[in-house]
Amino acid sequence: MLTPKRMKFRKQQRRRRKGLEYQGNYVAFGEYGLKALGDCWMTSRQIEAARVALTRYIKRGGKVWIRVFPDKPVSKKPLETRQGKGKGATEFYAAVIKSGRVLFELEGVDLVTAQTAMRLAAQKLPIKTKFVLREMTHA
Repeated sequence: MLTPKRMKFRKQQRRRRKGLEYQGNYVAFGEYGLKALGDCWMTSRQIEAARVALTRYIKRGGKVWIRVFPDKPVSKKPLETRQGKGKGATEFYAAVIKSGRVLFELEGVDLVTAQTAMRLAAQKLPIKTKFVLREMTHA
Protein backbone atom coordinates (compact mmCIF):
# COMPACT_ATOMS: atom_id res chain seq x y z
CA MET A 1 0.00 0.00 0.00
CA LEU A 2 1.03 3.61 -0.53
CA THR A 3 2.50 5.46 2.45
CA PRO A 4 4.91 8.38 2.65
CA LYS A 5 8.57 7.41 3.14
CA ARG A 6 9.25 10.28 5.53
CA MET A 7 7.29 13.26 6.81
CA LYS A 8 8.16 16.51 8.51
CA PHE A 9 5.35 16.07 11.08
CA ARG A 10 3.74 12.80 12.19
CA LYS A 11 0.25 14.23 12.79
CA GLN A 12 -1.87 16.76 10.89
CA GLN A 13 -5.05 18.70 11.49
CA ARG A 14 -8.10 17.75 9.49
CA ARG A 15 -8.73 20.95 7.47
CA ARG A 16 -11.43 21.61 4.84
CA ARG A 17 -12.05 19.60 1.70
CA LYS A 18 -14.80 21.69 0.11
CA GLY A 19 -14.37 23.37 -3.24
CA LEU A 20 -12.98 22.49 -6.65
CA GLU A 21 -9.57 21.14 -7.60
CA TYR A 22 -7.47 23.54 -9.65
CA GLN A 23 -4.41 21.32 -10.02
CA GLY A 24 -4.48 17.86 -11.57
CA ASN A 25 -7.91 18.40 -13.12
CA TYR A 26 -7.02 17.32 -16.69
CA VAL A 27 -5.72 14.17 -18.38
CA ALA A 28 -1.97 14.79 -18.61
CA PHE A 29 -0.27 11.45 -19.36
CA GLY A 30 -2.68 8.87 -20.84
CA GLU A 31 -5.60 8.89 -23.25
CA TYR A 32 -8.39 8.14 -20.76
CA GLY A 33 -8.97 9.30 -17.19
CA LEU A 34 -11.19 8.82 -14.15
CA LYS A 35 -12.30 12.15 -12.68
CA ALA A 36 -13.72 12.69 -9.17
CA LEU A 37 -17.14 14.35 -8.93
CA GLY A 38 -17.16 14.77 -5.14
CA ASP A 39 -14.96 15.42 -2.11
CA CYS A 40 -13.52 12.70 0.12
CA TRP A 41 -10.52 11.31 1.93
CA MET A 42 -9.40 8.37 -0.17
CA THR A 43 -7.42 5.83 1.84
CA SER A 44 -4.40 3.99 0.51
CA ARG A 45 -6.43 0.74 0.64
CA GLN A 46 -9.13 2.20 -1.64
CA ILE A 47 -6.53 3.47 -4.13
CA GLU A 48 -4.82 0.07 -4.18
CA ALA A 49 -8.13 -1.81 -4.63
CA ALA A 50 -9.04 0.40 -7.59
CA ARG A 51 -5.57 -0.04 -9.11
CA VAL A 52 -5.77 -3.85 -8.81
CA ALA A 53 -9.25 -3.91 -10.42
CA LEU A 54 -7.99 -1.69 -13.26
CA THR A 55 -4.81 -3.65 -14.01
CA ARG A 56 -6.52 -7.04 -13.72
CA TYR A 57 -9.07 -6.12 -16.37
CA ILE A 58 -6.60 -4.72 -18.91
CA LYS A 59 -4.30 -7.76 -18.42
CA ARG A 60 -0.96 -5.96 -18.84
CA GLY A 61 -2.35 -4.41 -22.02
CA GLY A 62 -1.79 -0.74 -21.31
CA LYS A 63 -0.09 1.70 -18.98
CA VAL A 64 -1.74 3.02 -15.80
CA TRP A 65 -0.93 6.25 -13.93
CA ILE A 66 -2.10 6.88 -10.36
CA ARG A 67 -2.47 10.66 -10.05
CA VAL A 68 -3.20 10.79 -6.29
CA PHE A 69 -1.00 9.91 -3.31
CA PRO A 70 -2.13 9.36 0.31
CA ASP A 71 0.09 11.79 2.20
CA LYS A 72 -2.29 12.88 4.98
CA PRO A 73 -1.94 10.96 8.27
CA VAL A 74 -5.35 10.37 9.89
CA SER A 75 -5.19 9.67 13.61
CA LYS A 76 -7.75 7.98 15.82
CA LYS A 77 -8.04 7.43 19.54
CA PRO A 78 -8.77 3.88 20.75
CA LEU A 79 -12.37 2.91 21.58
CA GLU A 80 -13.61 3.42 25.15
CA THR A 81 -10.83 5.90 25.91
CA ARG A 82 -11.47 9.07 27.89
CA GLN A 83 -10.88 12.45 26.30
CA GLY A 84 -7.65 14.32 26.86
CA LYS A 85 -4.17 12.82 27.04
CA GLY A 86 -3.24 14.00 23.56
CA LYS A 87 -4.02 13.12 19.97
CA GLY A 88 -4.38 9.47 18.96
CA ALA A 89 -1.92 7.41 16.95
CA THR A 90 -1.88 7.47 13.13
CA GLU A 91 -4.45 4.95 11.91
CA PHE A 92 -4.09 5.28 8.13
CA TYR A 93 -2.96 7.62 5.36
CA ALA A 94 -5.42 9.37 3.06
CA ALA A 95 -5.36 11.49 -0.08
CA VAL A 96 -7.53 14.62 0.05
CA ILE A 97 -9.73 14.49 -3.07
CA LYS A 98 -11.67 17.52 -4.26
CA SER A 99 -14.20 17.64 -7.07
CA GLY A 100 -12.57 17.70 -10.51
CA ARG A 101 -9.39 15.77 -9.65
CA VAL A 102 -8.19 13.14 -12.14
CA LEU A 103 -7.51 10.00 -10.09
CA PHE A 104 -6.30 7.45 -12.65
CA GLU A 105 -5.11 7.62 -16.25
CA LEU A 106 -4.82 4.86 -18.82
CA GLU A 107 -3.39 4.40 -22.31
CA GLY A 108 -2.58 1.59 -24.71
CA VAL A 109 -6.06 -0.02 -24.79
CA ASP A 110 -9.19 0.60 -26.86
CA LEU A 111 -12.06 2.81 -25.70
CA VAL A 112 -14.47 0.02 -24.67
CA THR A 113 -11.83 -1.79 -22.61
CA ALA A 114 -10.81 1.49 -20.95
CA GLN A 115 -14.41 2.36 -20.06
CA THR A 116 -15.06 -1.07 -18.54
CA ALA A 117 -11.79 -1.04 -16.60
CA MET A 118 -12.45 2.45 -15.22
CA ARG A 119 -16.00 1.44 -14.25
CA LEU A 120 -14.62 -1.53 -12.28
CA ALA A 121 -12.09 0.74 -10.57
CA ALA A 122 -14.76 3.35 -9.79
CA GLN A 123 -16.82 0.73 -7.92
CA LYS A 124 -13.98 0.44 -5.38
CA LEU A 125 -13.93 4.18 -4.64
CA PRO A 126 -16.03 6.09 -2.06
CA ILE A 127 -17.18 8.87 -4.45
CA LYS A 128 -18.91 9.29 -7.78
CA THR A 129 -16.57 9.52 -10.74
CA LYS A 130 -16.69 10.29 -14.46
CA PHE A 131 -14.85 8.71 -17.39
CA VAL A 132 -13.01 11.41 -19.38
CA LEU A 133 -10.97 11.48 -22.57
CA ARG A 134 -7.91 13.62 -23.24
CA GLU A 135 -9.91 15.79 -25.70
CA MET A 136 -12.62 16.47 -23.10
CA THR A 137 -10.16 18.24 -20.80
CA HIS A 138 -7.85 21.14 -21.55
CA ALA A 139 -4.17 20.34 -22.21
